[in-house]
Amino acid sequence: MKYILASALCMLVSTACCGSKTGSPRQTGAGLAPGENKQAEVAVNKDGKTLVVFFSHAGDNYSVGNIKVGNTKIVADYISELTGADQFEIVTHKYDGMAYNPLCDLAKEEQQKGELPPFEGSVDVSKYETIFIGGPVWWGTYPQVMFTFFSKYDLNGKTIIPFTTHEGSGLGSCVKDVKKAYPNATVTGEFSIYGHDVREGKERVEKWLKKIGF
Repeated sequence: MKYILASALCMLVSTACCGSKTGSPRQTGAGLAPGENKQAEVAVNKDGKTLVVFFSHAGDNYSVGNIKVGNTKIVADYISELTGADQFEIVTHKYDGMAYNPLCDLAKEEQQKGELPPFEGSVDVSKYETIFIGGPVWWGTYPQVMFTFFSKYDLNGKTIIPFTTHEGSGLGSCVKDVKKAYPNATVTGEFSIYGHDVREGKERVEKWLKKIGF
């Protein structure tokens, strides 16, 4: 009976956040709950301007249902409120109005094909020294539209702080993928939080920001 319950739980977690990429590291701290990462002490240059780059999906989301404001946007807004950072939201209308399961199927197809969906607007990243990069975890990493951003903007030489919202995938391979996109950047201070916790999670975000020097 215990084996059956454990198997059922594993299946449930694997469907959260549009599944998980086979072999993707959980990147969780020892003794912590799945999806919670132990934060390292890091030094961030607060004198340079700071930017929050993020993609957030409103509409039908796992665990929280149909939401008007995406989970990641809430975290991004906390960061800006607490640090004074500017924001650039990666906006695409490709996923508008999609139910959760069809969206997962599309996200998986995009990842398998290496698609780079277009997004709206632009930002002058040369003005910033520290850049937070956030998004949900879809199939073990950031949504493909964020990789479109990575392909268009050179953040090498900057300090990059990844963060994710999820329902069991933690950071997935997001940190590794950011390091691959920007091998000459300082990637540090990563943070993950469950999507269903973000609306009551401002204190946790504030604690994380203080720990990394903000």
